[in-house]
Amino acid sequence: MHPTPSLRSALAVGAAAAVLLTATGRVAAAPASAPAVAVAARPAAPVPPSSAAAPHAASAPPAATAHSPYGQLRPLAELSAERLATGDSVAAAKWGTGSPIDDPAREQEVLDTVADQARRLGADPAATVRVFRDQIEANKVVQRGLYRRWDADPAQAPTQRPDLQEVRKEINRINGALVRALAASQRARSAPYCAPLLTAAAVRVHQQRRLDTLHATALARSLRSVCTGA
Repeated sequence: MHPTPSLRSALAVGAAAAVLLTATGRVAAAPASAPAVAVAARPAAPVPPSSAAAPHAASAPPAATAHSPYGQLRPLAELSAERLATGDSVAAAKWGTGSPIDDPAREQEVLDTVADQARRLGADPAATVRVFRDQIEANKVVQRGLYRRWDADPAQAPTQRPDLQEVRKEINRINGALVRALAASQRARSAPYCAPLLTAAAVRVHQQRRLDTLHATALARSLRSVCTGA
């Protein structure tokens, strides 16, 4: 089961997302406007972020306990959005240097590392690698989108260059947390209800972080292989 179409429509269209969740009385409508840059919980670079809305327990779905299906899936959306926020920093680090966005050697290093981490956790390394291929591609969606934005309006281009090695340390930290979250959610990810619950989690993250269209589209891309059930 691949939730891409529902995720894409829910994340790209704020009104549709609001209807999706307010119909169940779970969350308030999405804000009418959104800042242009995603927010990482622990920013890795000086690309200016905006403040993310703090979560409110009262507005969370009632089943969002740590061991509930929603509670298992929501960290995957949260960590994916956090990882995507590093795409801003990677783009800023490479901008103007001639370094390509595609980096096959680094990408293979990431895939080999997460596969090994999954094995040590007793999780499926092949499924983990599929999810991380999507994570990598989604990060490149952000980078390419920012490059287009900066080419079109150089005034928006970054004026400082983050240390790419430091950014990658942050990405590695998030990768480890995401592998653990995948290992802890195997039952929820293989269940028929995975897609709608993952969509709800992604929409909630979209609202809290006030993602722009670029980062919302990339978030949907990053989650494409999370659900594995029929």
